[in-house]
Amino acid sequence: MARCSGGGSAALWSGLVLCGVALAGTVAMAPGEGSGTADPGERYEECDPATAARVADPAAASRLPVGSELTPHQAAEYERRLQDALSSMHGQRSAVADSREVPVVVHVVSASDGRGRVSDHRIREQIHVLNQAYGGGFAGQGADTGFRFRLREITRTVDDTWFDDFTAHRDEIRADLHRGGAETLNLYTTDLAGDLLGYSTFPQDQRDRPEQDGVVISYRSLPGGSRRGFDLGHTATHEIGHWLGLFHTFQNGCARPGDYVDDTPYEREAAAGCPRGRDSCRERRGTDPVTNFMNYSHDGCMTHFTQGQADRMVQHWTAFRAGKASARR
Repeated sequence: MARCSGGGSAALWSGLVLCGVALAGTVAMAPGEGSGTADPGERYEECDPATAARVADPAAASRLPVGSELTPHQAAEYERRLQDALSSMHGQRSAVADSREVPVVVHVVSASDGRGRVSDHRIREQIHVLNQAYGGGFAGQGADTGFRFRLREITRTVDDTWFDDFTAHRDEIRADLHRGGAETLNLYTTDLAGDLLGYSTFPQDQRDRPEQDGVVISYRSLPGGSRRGFDLGHTATHEIGHWLGLFHTFQNGCARPGDYVDDTPYEREAAAGCPRGRDSCRERRGTDPVTNFMNYSHDGCMTHFTQGQADRMVQHWTAFRAGKASARR
């Protein structure tokens, strides 16, 4: 889901809302709002893939336009599509212990004056951070998800128009640059206006719009970047979690079913910075998952995925990505 530092303009965010399907999770639910269960007869029309968004300052979410959050009904619809896909596979599910190597194509979109021109070294550092994070290497209690990332290719495009307003041209850019099939992670680095740090599509939408599948991050958020508080590479960690099917830890607030993961405690709203001992859903068991990669905390606060999140990523990988599409190029 997209990740922002500060406010972000309504003009920017309104461009990310697609045919009634909103950016996922940018606004926390109000207490008691909704049950998180969709009407079984309700379906959402096919359209561009929903884009998942993240803000570093949860207070900024209130300034985003109405409709820019993943509602309980929309989250439930994604869950229905997951369960339908798994049911049709007749139990062909992989174990988390099995390693999954994800080929990564990094597309560097930069300006003619050199802005955004990240080095191969920084890109390799980002891949290293991903392998540590998804291997459970940042915390003793972190799950090894079984996912590993292998840099397959780096493409470089110098285009001032694309760099200065990537989001306005993102469909064109991704259609032009995208490589590989459903199992290939296309990671775009560029400048993102309004302090936006990144955004991702969901695996459920890959089949209908394969050329739009992928993750976009601010080049300043790579390891060693200039985005204070978000310069360790966990923007990509967080967004790839969405690319593999995870919601925010605070999805649905304190209401069931939360983020659809049993071992992440309920959380009323996103965390900012790195608060200690925060417990926003006192009627639920456990303190807030502040250090989870799927929260809004600072990079230095993030340490782990849970085993339940690992299981859920494997389910999405098996249902929507592993061997599901042939390469376009």
